[in-house]
Amino acid sequence: MEKGYIMEAVLVAAGMLLLLLYHVRLLYLLRYSPTSTIIGVNQINRQVWVRTMMADGLKNGVLAVQTLRNNIMASTLLATAAILLCSVLAVLVNNDGSSNSLQQRSMFLGGSKNITLSTKLLCVLICFIVAFLCNVQSVRYYSHVSFLINIPLGACTPGLAPDYVNESMVRAGQFWSIGLRAFYFSIPLFLWFFGPIPMFVTSVIMATLFHFLDTAKGFQQTVSIASPQDVESGEGMTRS
Repeated sequence: MEKGYIMEAVLVAAGMLLLLLYHVRLLYLLRYSPTSTIIGVNQINRQVWVRTMMADGLKNGVLAVQTLRNNIMASTLLATAAILLCSVLAVLVNNDGSSNSLQQRSMFLGGSKNITLSTKLLCVLICFIVAFLCNVQSVRYYSHVSFLINIPLGACTPGLAPDYVNESMVRAGQFWSIGLRAFYFSIPLFLWFFGPIPMFVTSVIMATLFHFLDTAKGFQQTVSIASPQDVESGEGMTRS
């Protein structure tokens, strides 16, 4: 029994530390080298899209609203899935029969105490709650952009209007990414129910997959923005 708990503590901590270190590295790249990551490239492309849509609101207004509606529907779907999974976990916690079955010893040298089970359920529940809240915030920002995207550009337009719309669009994408990552994090935590070994193996596999999915190779920047401060902060672009 003690061997199982020691292995669980070591492998679970190692798996979570691996995923956390990877995302710390990802945040560093997003801050100082955004074009080396898919998330950074997508943020740049969203800014270009916003300026393109606002350049001719009468021509692109319908297309912009339809595109934002599709993003809102995607975020709503993920938020609905997250809150449904939270409800399922709540029912599972309150179901004595299911709880007793989950309290059996894990098949891969895991612990079986009630506090261990409660910790596993709480971790998975936190992931789904974070996913729900982030996707709700994503819907909120996409809704703001759907109103602001039709502001016409011109001499009478406030100078910060495009920048403000860009900021809202980027934040919507960031919340979407965080909500999606919360779903990803729930996968190894869910496999933790079957023991620490599946959880650790899944964490290693997911960190490897994240590396290939998040890395942008050979990206060529084709749009330039005059402000060098934006380029240094990762928000602007320079012609390569």
